[in-house]
Amino acid sequence: MTAEHPPTPFAALHHRPGEPLLLANAWDHASAAALAARGFPAIGTTSLAVAAADGLPDGEGATREQTVRLALNLGAEPYLLSVDAEDGFSRDPDDVAELARALWAAGAAGVNLEDALGPADRHAAKIAAVKVAVPGLFVNARTDTYWSGDGDERETLRRLEAYQQAGADGVFVPGLTDPGRIAALVRHLDLPLNVLWSPAGPTVAELAGLGVRRVSVGSLLYRRALGAAVETMAAVAGGRAPEGATPSYGEVQALSRPHSVADDFS
Repeated sequence: MTAEHPPTPFAALHHRPGEPLLLANAWDHASAAALAARGFPAIGTTSLAVAAADGLPDGEGATREQTVRLALNLGAEPYLLSVDAEDGFSRDPDDVAELARALWAAGAAGVNLEDALGPADRHAAKIAAVKVAVPGLFVNARTDTYWSGDGDERETLRRLEAYQQAGADGVFVPGLTDPGRIAALVRHLDLPLNVLWSPAGPTVAELAGLGVRRVSVGSLLYRRALGAAVETMAAVAGGRAPEGATPSYGEVQALSRPHSVADDFS
């Protein structure tokens, strides 16, 4: 970060020593507002939820319109928004740059772009195009070497170095849970490392100790919400009272008001 280009508020959340950004991933206005009201300063979206809500597949470039619409819905709210945009919904860097402009105009502070194990040079070109088009948009460059690949350390580092050279502001390696490998990546990279929290992996405090600067939960909250809905219905059918927190009708109504995160929702 230079004096000519001071960090944006969202970028600054990735540079707090010992305190990684814990990104809460929402899927609609109410979930984002509820999470922000609990004190999470930044909200991310999750592409799985965006796709599932419309009965579309995730990761296949089918939800560009829905992604932009959600950004427009959330971008005016008083929290920092990062949008999960799959691979940018195009192989053409110029198309991805146009998407970035639309997300920035909607109020997004960051975007997550995944390589889906496609050519690293193509993904690097997308990153470079986005940074030229919207310099202030925080680009979190994701590689899927652990998520859908074999977790090759050399290939992971090769890709991340290419994305760093292209101008990425941070890098994301979902599926990486081994503490030793996480620490090694932190040592090799000059950018904030983002990992996906896993119940089988290190805790947030342990990740902070390893040097991780951003921790995401991805689609976990959405999947847990679906599971809770099914369990609640099963409890009602079985003559039992549902367990767990249940916001009141009025509380959910309040979440629909513009800038509702100022309300005391808990």
